[in-house]
Amino acid sequence: MTTERRLDDGRIELIDTRRVEVSLLYNDDLAPVPLARRTWSTYNYAALWVSMAHCIPTYMLASGLMASGMNWSQALVTILLGNTIVLIPILLNSHPGTKYGIPFPVFARAAYGTLGSNVPALMRALVACGWFGIQAWIGGEALDVFFKTIVPAWPTLLGAGIGGHTTTAWLSFLLFWGLNVFIIYRGMDLVRAVENWAAPYVLVMTSILLWWAVSRANGLGPLLAQPGKFQTFRELWPVFVPSLTAMIGFWATLSLNMPDFTRFGRSQREQIVGQVVALPTTMCLFAAMGVMITSATAIIYGESIWDPVQLVGRFSSPVVFPKFISFKTGGLITGLLGIVIQPWKLLADPSGYIYTWLLGYSGGLGSIAGVLVADYWIVRRRELRLEDLYLADGAYRGWNVRAIGATALGCAFAWGGIVIPALRTLYDYAWFVGFFVAGAAHLALVPPGATTTINAEIAESAEN
Repeated sequence: MTTERRLDDGRIELIDTRRVEVSLLYNDDLAPVPLARRTWSTYNYAALWVSMAHCIPTYMLASGLMASGMNWSQALVTILLGNTIVLIPILLNSHPGTKYGIPFPVFARAAYGTLGSNVPALMRALVACGWFGIQAWIGGEALDVFFKTIVPAWPTLLGAGIGGHTTTAWLSFLLFWGLNVFIIYRGMDLVRAVENWAAPYVLVMTSILLWWAVSRANGLGPLLAQPGKFQTFRELWPVFVPSLTAMIGFWATLSLNMPDFTRFGRSQREQIVGQVVALPTTMCLFAAMGVMITSATAIIYGESIWDPVQLVGRFSSPVVFPKFISFKTGGLITGLLGIVIQPWKLLADPSGYIYTWLLGYSGGLGSIAGVLVADYWIVRRRELRLEDLYLADGAYRGWNVRAIGATALGCAFAWGGIVIPALRTLYDYAWFVGFFVAGAAHLALVPPGATTTINAEIAESAEN
């Protein structure tokens, strides 16, 4: 049975529905979204970024820069510039989602092949596991602070603990981890419901914390007057470069899988405007709140406290307000790997969170982004065979070794500085190095004339 699929540019593509739906590369979650179900407007994309940016990791991002020695203006400029730069690959990789109605795992098949696309998917998934662990540890810390308030003897209730953390701290972490897994097992409807109230709640509570901090620090004047360690641009530069790369790394995940959201968009214009308006402004606003609060802690306590959960703990009387792996199974795997990455070590200090975690994985995801952008915009000129993306014997079958090799080369250059001191500077620019090296290598490895042949075949297929 043949079905017509209308693309966002008005063209109609014919799909052999029966052949596609029996393919092992197809399931309902990966199916192209028809135009009738693409209902997301400019507002929806702006609201999406607001909900994603209003979180404790965003707060810690800004306050971590302050704790590393920047003053408030240096921190905010770094965050604004980083989010403006990462917006470019986000928008470039958003386009195929809206045009073809496909999610990231399907889009990646065009560049990497139906089997090769597992490489970028797994690399992206491992980063997601890390974020799951980080969020669970932060939530566990919050529970631990809450229990200390209710039960003063809580820290010593179950013994001294291990790894520098009390037994009750580990218990709090596992309780919050278990709560997250439970929500995942209940399905996406509960996940969306929790997200709907969680983001506004975090914003309201952070606003209250900001009001308290400004009051205790005797107004905004003393906060803005707090000096940083870096008095000249030359002194700032060695910290600014890896910090900027880490800021880009913060949303490098979304620079890959934004098609998961833009496939529901009504038009390219609406998804572009919504993201351009919301991402940089929302991140800077919430980050500015974190910067102000961290500046206040230096005045109030004599030291910069970058973790808001630890800050609340200082209060004397706190008020606490494709076919085979299902969504549930994937969530459980993510949760278990989230423990394996040991998030408590990454969050022990700002350098671990910003310069190890964010900076480190940015090189790998930047390499993938470079290949995807080069392949879609230059090699294929935004033209894909929709049906073949779901067929094991179609035009994108198997492995595209050129894309895999280009990604490996980008990663090698980006991460080489970890083991080779002479290349340390490249590691400081990890995302940039990975993006441009992998993208250039992918273009260089395309056989002469292949671009013309690919697009001619696609055009012929569309005509037939």
